[in-house]
Formats: sequence, structure tokens, C-alpha cells
Amino acid sequence: MTNPRFDVAGIGNAIVDVLTQTDDAFLEREGLAKGAMTLVDEAQAAAVYDKAGPAMECSGGSAANTIAVMARLGAKCAFMGKVKDDAFGRIFGHDIRSLGVHFDTAAAADGPATANCLVLVTPDAQRTMLTYLGASIHLKPADVDLGVIKDARVTYLEGYLWDPEDAKQAFRTAAAAARDAGREVALSLSDPFCVDRHRADFLDLIEGHVDILFANEAEILSLYQVDDFDAAVDKVKGHCKIAALTRSEKGSVVVSGDNVTAVAATPVDKVIDTTGAGDAYAAGFLYGYTRDEDLAACARMGGIAAAEVIAQIGARPETDIKAAMTLKLRD
Repeated sequence: MTNPRFDVAGIGNAIVDVLTQTDDAFLEREGLAKGAMTLVDEAQAAAVYDKAGPAMECSGGSAANTIAVMARLGAKCAFMGKVKDDAFGRIFGHDIRSLGVHFDTAAAADGPATANCLVLVTPDAQRTMLTYLGASIHLKPADVDLGVIKDARVTYLEGYLWDPEDAKQAFRTAAAAARDAGREVALSLSDPFCVDRHRADFLDLIEGHVDILFANEAEILSLYQVDDFDAAVDKVKGHCKIAALTRSEKGSVVVSGDNVTAVAATPVDKVIDTTGAGDAYAAGFLYGYTRDEDLAACARMGGIAAAEVIAQIGARPETDIKAAMTLKLRD
């Protein structure tokens, strides 16, 4: 098999993240549940945005964040996600391409506006999100560039995008193309509520099409409907080639066959914002994986990437993450 052009091709929601710092009083005035993610329509999103303070805008969405961090580490990446030809759509495209990511999904000429997520970060590092999904959920099988999928070592799928039927079919199309080309498929479960809605579909996808599964503790417990982490670990054995399970300050556990490897979390002086921690972990892990590191090293690289992200505002590292990775791997 020829060497792939891309290390990872990601498919997910194309969302512009709008990050702003706020306080509990603002959340109370707006009737927002602290720490929750609420789906809103375009008008609701605009109303809260107009009342918020200064904001930072960048391309976002779970899989897009993973791809962006990988690109910052030096990986060759592509991304597929749907935007509209509007101001936010142009921001998304310019931002992700500026990182060296191949992004060539055709923008919609009409229909819903480009998706955006207002992320309200309080001083205790909690994030409260208002998400307008807009054009992002209208990804179709025709938007999947099969040439890119076949030329990527790993295709990375975002569980958040499993709700719409067209997007679901796009995922299946991409997974089938990757497997036919002898490539691998990774899936992020994204959110325990997402797992609750699609448990049967996810189990079928994991057992039949997924090589690498990413999930946090709440998501893997939800997937197997158990209350104990060790029980979930036993359940996932054999369901996919690799399961990388994150446990916040407890680090992560990697399951491969009967082998279970626990890796401690990378210390952080102060947690500023947990936005994108899981996305960054997947980026670090896949960066190591596509460079043929052993699974313990991949998990450590994931932990380092997550630590860099939670020590700042936003899901994209402001520091030189590649230099930080190199330094911390020497410790």
C-alpha cells in the first residue's frame, strides 16, 4: 500500500466558536444552565451574543478542533464539514486552511446559516455553550471526498454529527471507503446524551466499522449502560481494535484486546477552560498513532495535548504545542 497523503481526515460539524469570558450573574440573568450545552436557533444565539462581552472567533466543532491541534503538531490533515457561503462560513474556511488543513467541502449557497457556538467561560473554568447547528447538519454523502478518505491513514468521525440521516449516511460512506482502501476508522462518542440517543447504532458502528474508539468515562458508561468503569472496560474489549478512554484528572486508559494500559494525566498548574480537552486528547493520541508510537506513548501524547488546551481559554492551543509536546515527553 502506498504511503497516504494525509495522516487523518476528519468529518464533523463545521462550527465557528465564539468564546467570551463572563460570570455567574450573566448566566443567571439569561436563564442559562451553567456548564450545559443548549441547542438554540439563530435568533436565540444572536440575542445572547449581542449581550456578551468581547469575543474571540475561530473555526470549531469537535472533529475540527482535533484536526486543528494535529495540524499544529505537524500532521498532514484534511477536514470535511458543511458551511454556508456567509461571513461565518468564510471565517471557518480561512481559519482552518490557515493551519495547513485541506478543506474543500463546497459551501451551501442557500439554506441555514453557518453553525456557531457561543462559549461562555466563567472564572472557575466552567463552559456554558449555546450552539446553533445551522448548515453543519446538512452534510450529505456527496460532500464526502472519497479520494481524500482513501488517501488518509485514519478517517476520524465525530459522534455529534450522527443525528441527521444524511450525515449518518455520509459517515457510513466514508467508513466503507476507508475500509475498502485498507485504511482505519476512528470514532469519538462526543457526548453521553448523544450516546443515549444512538446507542444501538453506535454499538453496530463500533463493532463493524471502527478501529479506534475515543470516549470519556461518562460516554463509555452510557454506551454499555453500566455504573462501573471497570465493567465498561471489560465490555469494550474485542469490540474494536483500540479504545482510548479519558478520565479527566485520573488520566486515560487504553484497551487493546485483553491489554489494558493506564496512563496518568499530565499535571496542570491551573485549569482555565476545559473546552476541547477531549478533542485535544484525540489529536495527541492520533498524532502518536500515525507515527507508529506504542499505545502508552500515544495516550501520554494525548494527555499532554489536553493539558496544554485546558490551561488557556479556547480549544486551540495558543502556545507552541509541538515544542511543549517535545519538552514534556523528555521529562
